[in-house]
Amino acid sequence: MTTFPPNLNADALPPQLPLPAWARQPGRVPLDITIRPPGSKSITNRALLLAALCPGTSTLNHALFDADDAKQMLAAIAQLGAGVDQSDPTKLKITGVGGGWKIDPNTSTINLNNAGTATRFLTASALLGDGPMTITGNERMQQRPIAELAELLRQLGAGVEYLNAEGCPPIRVSPPAELVGNTITIGRTQSSQFITAMMLVGVFLEGGITILMPEGTTSASYVRMTIELLDHLGVQVQHAENLSVIKVLAGLNAFDLDVEPDASGATYWWAAGALLPKATIRVAGFGSKRKSLQGDALFPGLMEKMGCGIVERENTLACKGETKLTGIECDMSDMPDAAMSLAAVACFAWGRTVIRGVRTLRVKECDRIAALKAELGKLGVWVEDDLGGDEDVLAISPPDGGVDCSQGCEQVVFETYDDHRMAMALSLIALRRGHVVIDEPRCVEKTYPGFFGEFAKLY
Repeated sequence: MTTFPPNLNADALPPQLPLPAWARQPGRVPLDITIRPPGSKSITNRALLLAALCPGTSTLNHALFDADDAKQMLAAIAQLGAGVDQSDPTKLKITGVGGGWKIDPNTSTINLNNAGTATRFLTASALLGDGPMTITGNERMQQRPIAELAELLRQLGAGVEYLNAEGCPPIRVSPPAELVGNTITIGRTQSSQFITAMMLVGVFLEGGITILMPEGTTSASYVRMTIELLDHLGVQVQHAENLSVIKVLAGLNAFDLDVEPDASGATYWWAAGALLPKATIRVAGFGSKRKSLQGDALFPGLMEKMGCGIVERENTLACKGETKLTGIECDMSDMPDAAMSLAAVACFAWGRTVIRGVRTLRVKECDRIAALKAELGKLGVWVEDDLGGDEDVLAISPPDGGVDCSQGCEQVVFETYDDHRMAMALSLIALRRGHVVIDEPRCVEKTYPGFFGEFAKLY
């Protein structure tokens, strides 16, 4: 039996959360459940910035609004003058400022804690203010690089000043008196969010914006998500097939948007389905009748390659667990956040799993590659990074004979590094191995406050 209630929310979690060993009693019907993750963080944050800047009142249905990242973004746009109506728990109504922020010098510093997406989007949006704006965050955020985005703002004539460490927040951006053209060139970036931030801002620049990327696009699936969202909302976007050139035309009216479930959050349930033999864990909001904007929605294909079954219906997509899983080689550059979920599954697969496209994991909420090496190493799992001298590749190899999942295995306490994805991915280990404790589990509040309540349903 589980030792935590199924309605457990992040703010009710203890400092350390022991997870019970997963076991189905003989004779019980195999597990078959459906889970719907909260609204997509990526889509919600894009839509919130657009709604806050455009004229009129926009409605976001099923948006992510009770997680910390969303709360930070909502508080920031309200501080900058947008109207925020959360009276209906199923929708957000945002009244925009009509194309540009009115900066109050007394409230011009925006503290976004550890909300990376909001930090990048709002830093870029400082181009649209009528005065200087300062973006800052918590200690980890003040270590995360933002210089590449700052250089793009300088290309358009903005003034940029680092108030502490060079290249990191806090950063003060002064909008240009007059834009220096409407074309920027972006090299190989550490984050696709820098590209998206400039695309979103371009919607409100006179003449729009043209983005040149001759060295290729980081995490192209997220850039395509932005293009498809803008197109859905009626913004004209022209682009090369390989995304080397993107042109966003100006103009956006108030809109209504249904936000799809978060595919990154869904990967934990698809991974759980892969780890639980005979179990079927269905994720609502995905399926054959619905094309997702999110790259992480392709994660079940990786589980299928490892040996699990896929069960698809009109509005659900499930992974059906098998006893034997096999290591694979894959490229996750289009779904880097899902690499954590795959790593948990790879601990229990036969053979080595090689993952490409992981270099951006080093500059997330924590250095996720270093964290994986440390935490999975507690199980005897060997994580190799910079494989073959390539910083974009890592390999995961279970110990000879597999991870010790015996009843008498030693307790392992997993550190979470104040990283929601570390906490959720490492929780999956408890579905195969007992005596797992998650340290500081409340960090899931960043994007998925009800995660452990949903996790309890697996028992």
